Amino acid sequence: MGIRRGTDINLFKLCSGLRVLGYLMILLFAAIVSLTYYAVVFITWGPLLFRAGGLSSFFAFSILFLFHILLILLTWSYFMVVVNDPGSVPQNWRPDVDVDVEVEVQEHNLEAEAEVVVASHASDGLDLETRPSTGYCTRCQNGKPPRCHHCSVCQRCVLKMDHHCVWVVNCVGARNYKYFLLFLLYTFLETTLDCLALVPSFIRFFDGAKNHSLSPGEFGVIFLASILNLAFALSLLCFVVMHVSLLLSNTTSVEVHEKKKGVRWRYDLGRKKNFEQGLILFTGEGYLGQIAIDIMITSQAFDTLNGGIIWGRLLSLSL
Repeated sequence: MGIRRGTDINLFKLCSGLRVLGYLMILLFAAIVSLTYYAVVFITWGPLLFRAGGLSSFFAFSILFLFHILLILLTWSYFMVVVNDPGSVPQNWRPDVDVDVEVEVQEHNLEAEAEVVVASHASDGLDLETRPSTGYCTRCQNGKPPRCHHCSVCQRCVLKMDHHCVWVVNCVGARNYKYFLLFLLYTFLETTLDCLALVPSFIRFFDGAKNHSLSPGEFGVIFLASILNLAFALSLLCFVVMHVSLLLSNTTSVEVHEKKKGVRWRYDLGRKKNFEQGLILFTGEGYLGQIAIDIMITSQAFDTLNGGIIWGRLLSLSL
């Protein structure tokens, strides 16, 4: 009697099922925003805008104005990180090492600045990590540029991949990292404002006043909104600090595990250049003008560490 062999399970394909969880997280995000909006606007500060008068109405107007501005900003950044492609590798990509590139004047200046950074690093007596060679992804059956990683959820390689975020049903990579960081920042400010804005309702409910206008149901809404916003504010503070630190060192969440102690990180061009690469070059809102950018391979548009090499084919874009 033979033994029946079990069916092989592809764990990488099972990971793609997490995308379903991501769509549920979008609904959860919308539910939390709606609950908070009702608690802040309709229960707490909206009534004071017309009934209180004087300084109280002005203060209520200021709170509501700031609340709606932050809400618009976080909703916009959330939408942008959801719909924007994080950066895909072109099909059948191979490194073009023999191509002759006419480098723009602006890029030449940026290369010179980066070489100065490298020289300063060497003068500090710190070793620079060597540049990794391009690889090959067996799951995508395609070339794999440096700083590119395969996402088991999206089932593809992502340029300068930071992580896959279930809250946005998308990877965070070279082309949408700015929107992700702005989403963290705006949501932290909004949840902090919500916690502070809901404090007066707690005071009115517990001060023993017989004429407070809150019903038990309304207080339940305010209590739940306060707990959720406080939890998100505390957790987002940690994420904002972590990602700002990664941004200033030109490191992704994945690359943290690749860095070696005592060795200068090979992509670190200084905080100013790291900030420009992370938040400006790949969002179309830069001030660097017409420069050559390697959009097909990496977000290191003027990464000239280790010999001043710029990977792949350069395309001229207006930012």
